[in-house]
Amino acid sequence: MDLMPPPADDDSAPGASAPGDGPAAGALADAYAAVPLLNCLLREVARPVRQEGGHRVYRLPGGDRLLRVRDTRRPAEPEIHGAGAWHRLGHTELVKLVAEELRRHTGTSNHELPAEMLDSREAVAALLAARTRATPPDDLYRRSEQSLLTGHTHHPAPKARGGGPAAGWLPYAPEAYARFPMTLLGLREDTVVEEGDTSALDALGTAPPGYRLLPAHPWQLDLAAPELAAAFVDGRLIRLGTTGFDTWPTAAIRTLYAPRHDLFLKFSLDVRITNDIRRLWRHDLLALRRTDAAVCAAFATFDGPPAWLGDRGYRTADFAFEALAVLVRDGFGDHLLPGTTPLLAAGLVEGFDGSPLDRAPEPAAWWEAYLAQVVPPALTAFAGHGVVIEAHLQNTLVAVDADGLPVQALYRDAEGVKLLPDVTRQTGWERLVYCLVVNHLVEIAGALTERHPGFDPWPAARRAFARHDLPEIPALLTSPTLPAKTNLLLRWTGADGADARYRPLPNPLADGPWPLAGGPRMK
Repeated sequence: MDLMPPPADDDSAPGASAPGDGPAAGALADAYAAVPLLNCLLREVARPVRQEGGHRVYRLPGGDRLLRVRDTRRPAEPEIHGAGAWHRLGHTELVKLVAEELRRHTGTSNHELPAEMLDSREAVAALLAARTRATPPDDLYRRSEQSLLTGHTHHPAPKARGGGPAAGWLPYAPEAYARFPMTLLGLREDTVVEEGDTSALDALGTAPPGYRLLPAHPWQLDLAAPELAAAFVDGRLIRLGTTGFDTWPTAAIRTLYAPRHDLFLKFSLDVRITNDIRRLWRHDLLALRRTDAAVCAAFATFDGPPAWLGDRGYRTADFAFEALAVLVRDGFGDHLLPGTTPLLAAGLVEGFDGSPLDRAPEPAAWWEAYLAQVVPPALTAFAGHGVVIEAHLQNTLVAVDADGLPVQALYRDAEGVKLLPDVTRQTGWERLVYCLVVNHLVEIAGALTERHPGFDPWPAARRAFARHDLPEIPALLTSPTLPAKTNLLLRWTGADGADARYRPLPNPLADGPWPLAGGPRMK
């Protein structure tokens, strides 16, 4: 199903089959790349003015200019008003416009972010071309993880890959349906640093005497080659070939799934992807066991099926602590309900062949089942255990039964978890509301209402939250606004990637119906 509208003068649309080259391919890449950038601009900087036919019109405060986009779930066909007429903006022109507006709006310049926006568009073009030569995976779970051509729906450059040539990263891109063996290294025993249960790593191959096995992501080794060169020369590291089996990258890119071993492995990548350099930072690794143990303890008290895919431990080298780190994460094992299929929540928003949203004849029943699985564990972990799980779209898996009905939620990624009182209750609650409601439920609701016009998802959502006896719930259900993270302004002003700053977004839980997921109410 197409999740974004086609340009009015082009037959191509995101979600459709991509031509390999030519003007149609360029228009399709432009359309994909424009969506998250426009989402950021309209949420964080622009102000709604009016409806105008099939368009929404916004005022850009930096220069008091008017911008309009097609009035659909995803903004499309941006036009700027000038000389008494509307003028269509291509992606390059849109990036220039955004940069100009942000300079006026913030009083600061940023030469890095516009380059990332352009890189993100070029990456989309490379991915679309690669898909014409690739076969989508048969496995429905893998298809959901590798479906994210748009990616983060509210980030200005979600597909940027560090500005390097596509040949360097495309073989490892989940969006191109990549699968590949891991590289195996021997790490001299006296240099090994590890914590937690890393025994699963030793089953991936055989290390010679005096060495321990250390798997590596091939792209990780390419990026870290200068840092590791001396260790290969003096024997602290040796190459042992590759695994005798393939792994495939999840939506997180640096996290690989090894189906033969039912194991997830997370690696360091010295590349900025969305807000962060995707390195396994020392401070996060040192906090891992405490954080993961707290989440595991919380989930162990739950009745019913919610599951946590635990981060068991890590292994690395003392001379390249972050560059060579590998984190061991639970596979599905005993966590997944028998006879069910896990699906990535972000994939449900993006759309993929076989998505249960495309075959759910009754949206109300499907939505209530979804809410019943994803909301209680997140709220109960917070209320009863002081655990703030990062319940956003890419950290949530939803298991469905044979009819496509949600029957279980599985959460992952201890790195994004916050614990009380390390953060204040107010800060933790704000983060939870942003991740669970704004980033997650608003987007799933939008995907449902796009397929079922007239369906109002928010009464059921209000009931789902009202069932929980938290002191914050009454305010959540009456507040006119929710906190929306400002990824565009964060990146433009050079804030730390882990920082979170919010602006108010109209609250669909307060009083429905909600016209467009993620969009402001129009007066």
